[in-house]
Amino acid sequence: MMTPFQAWCRRLAPLALCGLAACAQVPTVPTEPSAPAVANATVTEIPVVAAPANVPAAPATPTTDPETFMARLVDPVAPDRPVDLYTDNATTDLWARVRSGFAMPDLDGDLVRGRERYYAERPDYVRRMTERGSRYLFHVVEEIEKRGMPTELALLPFIESAFNPQAQSVASASGMWQFIPSTGKDYDLKQNTFRDDRRDVLASTRAALDYLGRLYKLFGDWHLALAAYNWGEGSVQRAIARNQKAGLPTDYASLRMPDETRLYVPKLQAVKNIVANPEAFDLALPDLRNHPYFLSVPIERDIDVNLAVRLAEVSMEEFRYLNPQMNKPVILAAGTEQILLPYDNANEFVRNLRGHHGPLATWTAWVAPKTMRPSDVAKQVGMSETVLREVNRIPPRMLVKTGSALLVPRSPNRLSDVSEQVADNGTLSLAPDLPPLKRLTLRAGKKGESVAAVARRYRATPAQVAQWNKVGASAQFKPGSTIVVYVPNKPTRVAAAAKSGARPSAKPAARPTNPPKARQVRMAQK
Repeated sequence: MMTPFQAWCRRLAPLALCGLAACAQVPTVPTEPSAPAVANATVTEIPVVAAPANVPAAPATPTTDPETFMARLVDPVAPDRPVDLYTDNATTDLWARVRSGFAMPDLDGDLVRGRERYYAERPDYVRRMTERGSRYLFHVVEEIEKRGMPTELALLPFIESAFNPQAQSVASASGMWQFIPSTGKDYDLKQNTFRDDRRDVLASTRAALDYLGRLYKLFGDWHLALAAYNWGEGSVQRAIARNQKAGLPTDYASLRMPDETRLYVPKLQAVKNIVANPEAFDLALPDLRNHPYFLSVPIERDIDVNLAVRLAEVSMEEFRYLNPQMNKPVILAAGTEQILLPYDNANEFVRNLRGHHGPLATWTAWVAPKTMRPSDVAKQVGMSETVLREVNRIPPRMLVKTGSALLVPRSPNRLSDVSEQVADNGTLSLAPDLPPLKRLTLRAGKKGESVAAVARRYRATPAQVAQWNKVGASAQFKPGSTIVVYVPNKPTRVAAAAKSGARPSAKPAARPTNPPKARQVRMAQK
């Protein structure tokens, strides 16, 4: 039976209203997330935190006329092309379309056979992975065909993330295309307090295909381009140069590379073989039709995620799968032009928006005017410290640095939508909340002092004492030599420590122009 929205779309199709579609024969998608293909990946979730009840409600926010919204619901792949779900093309098998676009040379061998066995022995995992990917596959195939690329690339997210746009690896790669932060920035994927476009379905697909296209132009070979996508173009270039110098072939199979990259193309080939002939592996693929799964809904005013979900009558899980880039419980119109919703839910969103009265957003952004403790921020913006820390993910014993953008409740003096500058560039910068330190200059005793002994006495680490004095961590101070330490500004503690060993010098030294820097830990990148 045709849904009301399907009937409505069919009536409007002859009028060429752009992008209106319905969800006839949309595949069922699993409600429980499956383990992503990325090792040790985690799922990033939007914090669902209600604004404090004691915050005064903002007056109703005017919205664009719902009828205007209705006419602007579009397929983001082709916003100027009317969609007719009743043509033969729209009801054909999407998997057949994928197979018809295969254009990469096949790879064969034991590595491919091994990955085929891996998937064949896990039919439930393959089912969950392909059904989850059914949300995005039509969009990815459309973008690939627009660029004249081989459709094997549409299967790459199966290898990268099991088509999970919320996946994050231990190497900080994020999204279904698994961009690390630096590469994401190179391809204009915003990463800030409010959103991470590496997880955005539309933006990350655009960036991934841009990147893959550039790599293919660089290497002239899709297997090498894929190796570079996984390993880095510089690494592949150096591997090619080594083989050239040794007089060896420079194709993918001949290069020396890490095991992960060695398996990368065989994994893709195995998935390609399964899609080409699933019956040969005793596997079944979900039934997919050749039309979009989601529509694009314009966002012109800030709106809470919870409210958008309620107006769209969609589950929070489904909303997150289609809009995984959201970092906060509010959608900022200045930084997010559109959200994605399944067809019927897009229609419900517009219909329910017409009948909504009251504020659209109970949250807004606030920029710290100076470095502050979270407790002081909470008092200034009128919320509890616990909620402030939770919604902004502020760890214990940290200060909020000047210029940080924080999410806070709207109040009568904070009613306007967040500016584009803050929505696009807002970041949270933190610093350790350390007690005030005092520089103390000492004299080593008659027998000298070791760095380790001074560190124990003043409750510091040998590395810190060594850094303060520009010596090695295992060094020994000569008798009578000057020692510099930094201690909490508490005279009783300093005096007690000084009595047991090195003595403060008679003449206090000037405060250093370069205070000690906090130790930095760098995360490994993929």
